[in-house]
Amino acid sequence: MTSTIQFYTFSGALDESPPCYLLQIDDFKFLLDCGWDEHFSMGVVNKLKRYIHQIDAVLLSHPDRFHLGILPYLVGKCGLNCPVYATIPVYQMGQMFMYDLHESLCNVEDFNLFNLDDVDAAFDKVIQVKYSQTVSLKGKGMV
Repeated sequence: MTSTIQFYTFSGALDESPPCYLLQIDDFKFLLDCGWDEHFSMGVVNKLKRYIHQIDAVLLSHPDRFHLGILPYLVGKCGLNCPVYATIPVYQMGQMFMYDLHESLCNVEDFNLFNLDDVDAAFDKVIQVKYSQTVSLKGKGMV
């Protein structure tokens, strides 16, 4: 059986902007990281919005804003509703980082792009995996 693979770049390919990619294998769409820059630019978010309800899974590679910063916004404000995969350290450090980031920003400005409930909702979707663990995905052409 032949698979069709497509790769979309939202951010992080032509410069040093945060990585955010969509990998499509047949009908299954993976969001690979969803980083946000230090200015919280909405450009990547606006590009992602048309795909939000098509994303089947998210894979997070690092526990920082540069790799997972948009996740609370996508879950809390855009309705992203799919499993999110991350290693145990990425999950634990990423959640603490996003709590700290939110609180730090609220202490210096009127920050309202996402709140702590959005962070909690985003990390409730995370399925923690061990490094190099094999995970079988089901649905949309996956076995």
